[in-house]
Amino acid sequence: MLALQGAADGAGAIAGRRVAITGVGVVAACGIGAEDFWAGLLGPAPTTLQRRVENFDARAIYGPKEIRRVDAFTQFAAVAAEEAVEDAGGPDALRGDPDRAGVIIGTGVGGLDTLQEQTKVLLERGSRRVNPFLVPMIMGNRAAADVSMRYGMRGPCEATVTACAAGTHSVGNAARLIATGRCDVVLAGSAEAPLSDIGVAGFANMTALSTSGVSMPFDTRRDGFVIGEGAGILVLEELERARARGARVYAEIAGAASTADAHHITAPSPGGSGAVSCMELALRDAGLTPDQVRHVNAHGTSTPLNDSAEAEALTKVFGTPGPAVTSIKGITGHSLGAAGSLEAVALALSFARRLIPPTAGLEQLDPDMQIDVVTGGPRAWTPGPSLSNSFGFGGHNGTLVYVALD
Repeated sequence: MLALQGAADGAGAIAGRRVAITGVGVVAACGIGAEDFWAGLLGPAPTTLQRRVENFDARAIYGPKEIRRVDAFTQFAAVAAEEAVEDAGGPDALRGDPDRAGVIIGTGVGGLDTLQEQTKVLLERGSRRVNPFLVPMIMGNRAAADVSMRYGMRGPCEATVTACAAGTHSVGNAARLIATGRCDVVLAGSAEAPLSDIGVAGFANMTALSTSGVSMPFDTRRDGFVIGEGAGILVLEELERARARGARVYAEIAGAASTADAHHITAPSPGGSGAVSCMELALRDAGLTPDQVRHVNAHGTSTPLNDSAEAEALTKVFGTPGPAVTSIKGITGHSLGAAGSLEAVALALSFARRLIPPTAGLEQLDPDMQIDVVTGGPRAWTPGPSLSNSFGFGGHNGTLVYVALD
């Protein structure tokens, strides 16, 4: 059961209310909407240098005039939130005390594309031509604010900005709001639209991006990540509330944890020590032992250092071969702040479909890795305790623990 960690080592945890996932929504390069997203995860690996969301249109939410004042990352979040709410049963799923309904939607870089466009305007046309809506377009909390206003949710409204761990932290923090009794329902997730020239150039110049255009998590040939974009939103609610209204429950969030490497701004700590402590704390939070875990949705970015550190951390926590491991980034690419929420949605769908998606792009498992990576096609499974990992620049680590309802 999700607990409130009372100390850094988890000691003094206070048992909390149970947290159910009752709705999911997603915007991703491999599909807009849960059905297309899932089909994309089971499809062939793309070979493009970017994973861009195509044929996307948020005018049904914002209208043709307002949409010009909304950055793409916020548009992605709004569309994903709408699907999640409908999936949970429509606006009735959010009914109750609006002061006990919250929103936590994270991001890594916020409105980067808008910032680039308006910087060009400033340099080429002068300060008076800069869009007066610039600040509310680029601010990282815009997606959370828009969603809270759209649904009249007056509880905590926050934006978690922890690089590539933002989505996982947002879902974990939202679950904690429910477990501790502050909220009854929370819309949680993250969004990112980083495919501006300046953003791509920054990652390319730090040699983080794949030059092959193929994301190959855990492969001996991996040469960097393929940058992507998108959003994932989950409807979380107190389990008994969900049951009372007859909601379909994907899974229960039984635990969560967050740690810092305190090591380097981009490189993971040696041996994956921060990831180890994060997974161990999350399992302790859920009241589980490593031998009970059946599946890990890995961070698996396809970068040499990250994949090695994560594989070593998994072996330290679970032994060999350990639970079934997959990374969906072979399909989605690495969508930075949106990655954790896309993976949170993917894990919920894995529970519902009783399948684990394969790690697309992986052909030659790094011989130094002693982990059971799902490859070649989806693996049938009986859903059980599972982890979703995210590790971000700055040394931010996040882990969620899902369990099937008893």
